[in-house]
Amino acid sequence: MASLRLAVDAMSGDLGLRSSISASLNALNQNSALHISLVGDEPAIRLALAEKTYDATRLQICHSPDVVAMDDIPSKTLRYKKNSSMYRALELLRDGDVAAVVSAGNTGALVAMSCIILKRLPGVRRPAICAPVPARNGYTFMLDLGANITCDAEQLYQFALMGSALSKALDGLETPRLALLNVGAELLKGTSVVKEAAELISADSRLNYVGFAEGNDIFSDQIDVMVCDGFVGNVALKVCEGTANFIRDQLKTKFKQSLYGKLAGLLVKPVLSGFQQDINPERYNGAVLLGLNGVVIKSHGGSGVESFESAIHQAARAVRSELTQLIAAQINTTES
Repeated sequence: MASLRLAVDAMSGDLGLRSSISASLNALNQNSALHISLVGDEPAIRLALAEKTYDATRLQICHSPDVVAMDDIPSKTLRYKKNSSMYRALELLRDGDVAAVVSAGNTGALVAMSCIILKRLPGVRRPAICAPVPARNGYTFMLDLGANITCDAEQLYQFALMGSALSKALDGLETPRLALLNVGAELLKGTSVVKEAAELISADSRLNYVGFAEGNDIFSDQIDVMVCDGFVGNVALKVCEGTANFIRDQLKTKFKQSLYGKLAGLLVKPVLSGFQQDINPERYNGAVLLGLNGVVIKSHGGSGVESFESAIHQAARAVRSELTQLIAAQINTTES
């Protein structure tokens, strides 16, 4: 297998080096073809690596002294954070030194910088954030998850094209089932934008459009790709993650409240462990910024080691499947 180099924005996110370093080393151990460029403050990175065991031939450090803070204003980062780890990582991708970028940093800044440094693919009106959400069939790809607060019908249609291409590339599905998130499944329900988007999507024979879907359908085994605007998508995603964490914490609390609960907990521990893994948001981390001229993966801002490592593997999969080229082909065919 040919080697693959990724750039990891090592400094950004809530945990910074505390998660990015160990996650990168774990990913290197899991994938022998992988090479990683850690982008960030070199002295700090070397200190974090000091007691680690790793293959130095597959790990490079690219010095960038500045960091984009989680509360930085995206427009200002473009002017004042050109020495940041995020900015430099995207430059490496633009210049062809790496095949993808992984960052847990400020979402708005990452989208803004990506659009300026990498540019959008020809014909793409706006990029979209797409991530897997746990479902009965494994997961459902959902987009947009926050890059675009408001969208028109044409943009939702392009999201459908890009989401379908992602599902085909990463899951190998020939005709991914695609739905529009709405307040009801009936054709008369929803905003004028959603109704118009439905007409555009259903008219494209390349898309396997199954109609409107409601929020509870995200978790079903009937949909592979769910399309919505960034406001609705981001709220839905956070609700899903919060619910999963709430259920996990409540189960732990209940089993610790009494001796009977502790004994019952021991009996069902194997089942609970599997359940917790199935709904664990860490396993599904790695949102793809679709529509860009390059692979950019957005990891959760509070990503731990396991979560950040999932994002790195997601980046490798996207590159191997030639995701950018597939999306470009979809959009170009539509434009022509």
